[in-house]
Amino acid sequence: MTHSFSQSALSHLTPADRVLFERFGKGPEQAAAFSLVHRAFEAHAAAQPDAVAIEHLDETITYGELDRRANALAALLREHGVVPGDRVALFVQRSIPMVVGLLATLKVGAAYVPQHVGVAPDAQLRHVIATAGTRVILTLSSVRHLVPVPAGHTCIEIDRVPATSAVASRLQLDGSLACFVLFTSGTTGAPNGVAITHRNVCNILHTAPGNLGMGPGLRVSQILSIAFDMAAWEILGCLGHGGTLLIRGRSIEDTVARADIVVATPSILGTLDADRCRHVRVVAVAGEPCPRPLADRWSAFAQFYNGCGPTEVTIVNTLQHYTRFSERLTIGSPTPNNTVYILDEDLRALPIGDVGEMWAGGDCVSAGYLANDALNAERYRADPFLGGRRMMFRTRDLGRWTPDGQLEHLGRTDDQVKVRGFRVELDSVSRVLETTRDCRQAATLKLDDRHLIGFVTPRSVDVDAARAHVAARLPYYCVPEFILALDELPQTSRGKIDKRALLDIAHAVTAQPAVAAGGRR
Repeated sequence: MTHSFSQSALSHLTPADRVLFERFGKGPEQAAAFSLVHRAFEAHAAAQPDAVAIEHLDETITYGELDRRANALAALLREHGVVPGDRVALFVQRSIPMVVGLLATLKVGAAYVPQHVGVAPDAQLRHVIATAGTRVILTLSSVRHLVPVPAGHTCIEIDRVPATSAVASRLQLDGSLACFVLFTSGTTGAPNGVAITHRNVCNILHTAPGNLGMGPGLRVSQILSIAFDMAAWEILGCLGHGGTLLIRGRSIEDTVARADIVVATPSILGTLDADRCRHVRVVAVAGEPCPRPLADRWSAFAQFYNGCGPTEVTIVNTLQHYTRFSERLTIGSPTPNNTVYILDEDLRALPIGDVGEMWAGGDCVSAGYLANDALNAERYRADPFLGGRRMMFRTRDLGRWTPDGQLEHLGRTDDQVKVRGFRVELDSVSRVLETTRDCRQAATLKLDDRHLIGFVTPRSVDVDAARAHVAARLPYYCVPEFILALDELPQTSRGKIDKRALLDIAHAVTAQPAVAAGGRR
């Protein structure tokens, strides 16, 4: 990304806004050290073969042994006809063999397609196999009985493949090859597979600040589902920088307490006792809005990064280094070699400070959806600012630039609802709820055409005070009619707030006579 924005695409802006649109919207130019994800791991395996690469429960594996086991499996994959550009299903649970399978797939130039067996239902596994066009499925002997294997497919149990002295052929591969395919958890219809390239991944993991200071001697927690894009940040980031990956057992907190670097969603981080985790040096959160009290708690002793970016723009494409001296908690600014544009409904650049939809450009933009030309045409467009053959992606996130070039996230376009005829941004209501005394986390949903319902944690939050707090700061139509205090907000398998589960709770509780009559709990 070496050239300036097209001035013709900015001609309707004032000269000052043209300058700021580019200054704020364009991340720094920074070369990634690697163009292939597994080459970074192999470099550390050669340099420090006896260093511990992974710890899981009572098991450990060194970089040298991990490389040997991945090479052996890669040789077997080649025997089964896997070639560069193929896709290999990785249907596993958290384990060292899970990482062996991931690396072996990359070594043969294929993309891994991860799903968490035991969490993903059978119908979803079948959908993933069919949509991704896999012919080989990698799994574990302990969960093999849960994996559907269509006729003509090969199923390999990773933990039963013996380690050998096989040496992986150093194939001449290009960074435009897919590294992994993730299936998004869309709100309607079947999940869509998104192809993320090596170039996409290296751009965030091998530039600062996305590398999070990972390096030899540092321990990185692995607490997220492998089917979630942020798990690649943990796994590929750690092993690509020579660190030790701590794969969680039953307790997330026990794992985080031993880690130096933690990647999490705010919902997961909010369940942990920060005082038990004072060893942590760096925390990065993304995936959903972060409550400021949570950022304040962890930034008191660790470097804290708040990021944003859907799967389609490779883990995150903006980051803020938040400290107690920060004026506001934002999603920061574009990461290296990436761009962010605030556009109106006609895809025209908006003046600085105006609210619009965020479009992402640069090296973060993924290769697109599998077998879905209509959705690709809707969400991926030619980039009028960078020009050439560059593409930009429609995030459906609302935002605006602050005067100092930080991005304020103002919810999603699909979180804008009409209540009593007024437009309400649900995330904005939640952010105000989270500033209520003692509130740790909040969520807001539309209950019907006239009412919002809010949720706060923990259960000890005074819901009447919370409602008054919102009423003092937002228009009357933004004030939740009902507020429910819960011990914890339910989470999806990816560690985000489960809004469907909250809506079920809302309908069950508000159906009770006392609440339906206007009471709050």
